[in-house]
Amino acid sequence: MNAAKREAIFRRLQSLNPSPTTELHFTTPFELLVAVVLSAQATDRSVNLATARLFQVANTPETMLRLGEAGLAEYIKSIGLYRTKARNLIATCRLLLELHGGQVPHTREALESLPGVGRKTANVILNTAFGEPTIAVDTHIFRVANRTNLAPGKNVEEVERRLLQVVPQAYRKNAHHWLILHGRYICKARSPDCPICPIRDLCEFKAKTTGKRDVPAHS
Repeated sequence: MNAAKREAIFRRLQSLNPSPTTELHFTTPFELLVAVVLSAQATDRSVNLATARLFQVANTPETMLRLGEAGLAEYIKSIGLYRTKARNLIATCRLLLELHGGQVPHTREALESLPGVGRKTANVILNTAFGEPTIAVDTHIFRVANRTNLAPGKNVEEVERRLLQVVPQAYRKNAHHWLILHGRYICKARSPDCPICPIRDLCEFKAKTTGKRDVPAHS
């Protein structure tokens, strides 16, 4: 895929959604951090349902820490791996208060030192909360980058590195959101909706679907 195609892809995605953002509900960097940690192996919808109740009683490190692991678990038990997530979040609240004045840090190193926060979560926080042009590669973005030939790679780190190299600077801040939404709703794993894809003519996926008789595309 050449630079002109990549430019056209993002120009088209931008025209369809000029101001993309996460589908997780949050109002502060801390709420976003909690939501992203909870979203691992869970849907955004399930996380939003849980945090709607949780954030009414605990939406700061201080108030969440007072809940304790057991108290927090009661609010998030509908989410997979909730016990581990409760443990990580309580430990994170403690570190935020002890080391960062109760604020979510702005650096990758500090974010990745928090329990339950890996590179992908750190990228989401840096991008969505602080406006940095990072790209968090999840399963949707990994699939889209490889399937379209936008930025193919063997693992998420390689795809992230290639995306940062090839995504035009003007589109880099929102690239994460455009690609994840495209993968979630159009370029789906089992049966991509190629007939309604807005970048169909620019995509280099050889097995594009044309209708109901197509064999589901390989993820």
